[in-house]
Amino acid sequence: MSLIASDHFRIVVGLGKSGMSLVRFLASRGIAFAVADTRENPPELATLRRDYPLVEVRCGELDVDFLCRADELYVSPGLALATPALQQAAARGVKLSGDIELFARNAKAPIVAISGSNAKSTVTTLVGEMAAAAGKRVAVGGNLGTPALDLLSDDVELYVLELSSFQLETTDQLNAEVATVLNISEDHMDRYSGLPAYHLAKHRIFRGARQVVVNRQDALSRPLLTEGQTCWTFGLNTPDFRAFGLREENGEKFLAFEFQNLMPARELKVRGAHNQSNALAALALGHAVGLPFDAMLSSLRSFTGLAHRCQWLRERDGVNWYDDSKATNVGAALAAIKGLGADIDGKLVLVAGGDGKGADFSALRAPVATHCRAVVLLGRDAELLAQALGDSVPLIRVKTLDEAVQQCAVLARPGDAVLLSPACASLDMFKNFEERGRLFAQAVEGLS
Repeated sequence: MSLIASDHFRIVVGLGKSGMSLVRFLASRGIAFAVADTRENPPELATLRRDYPLVEVRCGELDVDFLCRADELYVSPGLALATPALQQAAARGVKLSGDIELFARNAKAPIVAISGSNAKSTVTTLVGEMAAAAGKRVAVGGNLGTPALDLLSDDVELYVLELSSFQLETTDQLNAEVATVLNISEDHMDRYSGLPAYHLAKHRIFRGARQVVVNRQDALSRPLLTEGQTCWTFGLNTPDFRAFGLREENGEKFLAFEFQNLMPARELKVRGAHNQSNALAALALGHAVGLPFDAMLSSLRSFTGLAHRCQWLRERDGVNWYDDSKATNVGAALAAIKGLGADIDGKLVLVAGGDGKGADFSALRAPVATHCRAVVLLGRDAELLAQALGDSVPLIRVKTLDEAVQQCAVLARPGDAVLLSPACASLDMFKNFEERGRLFAQAVEGLS
């Protein structure tokens, strides 16, 4: 598998988690390939050299002539396709592809494909749990957990994949059984020229899909349907034909399908309107692939949410504390602020800030004014957030998460909730959003 002239020679560009899954896949099938990475010491370099010592690997600045010795490049989601070396290789006839495209070519079981700016991990996990409860041999992964190529198996009856816009950029034809873009709001504007380019990348998920699931309350989630595609919808309003939504009877809200009540919304362990929406999206996707309602509803009743995604931490002096560190963009923070804010008796004390990734924070002003008692700001773009929020609520600047938690404990009143929902990435202060959430939880637990 060293660099040898071949009619079918590949180069894996990027040696992270997905790159290593590509290496394993290509090696297992005897396909000639090499590896390149822009970093001098990529994360999986030691593993590659130990397990595949004959594979040529080049680290550092990409060499266009080297890339052009392949007929196909499998590009890491972390590397922008606009990278000049990749564009030059493409101009010379080299195909740019990725691990999801390769997965789609080799998967023999139906695929449930899930993307969106927010909630895709929650919905992906829920659909996977619903399928398992229904007795299906299900494999769950992609952008969440296990890389897609590592899931491939003849024993699998259903694949449930979370897919990012970066992964979809290199995916020509996914051919999913059912696909959805749960919602679209500004994210990764440091990589895309604007919202239309981001929207186009997300909508590649619908290519070849036999069924689609659409969010009725987000017009950007709706694709142009092709002849023969079945469309299911979900939303927090009243459902009709081929639709999941909320119905109200005698003052109680029910998750419903068409004209049938399925279960009371209060039976969900996860709080807030955004989690009701996630449950409805998962029901729509599961129904599209034939999962029975009893298994799906059982899964919903037992689901406690994912770590760092509006996760309840503790109650202290009548105040509930929530970790939503995964809210790394404005849309995710909006969902949490509106969803949780409408579901509590008091007000929110919000902790926000970090690396804003070039986003416009102005959409936060009105919901913060409605639902928040105060906002505690930290991180690199705290002042940009402060400018966007203006005088809508009191703003408190802090330097550390520990300081933020101490301030929140003073500000919050009984009936309130403290919510870490940063609307920003974490990399200005932390290793990742998980570390940010974990340290927040530690500080909250440390309160006397």
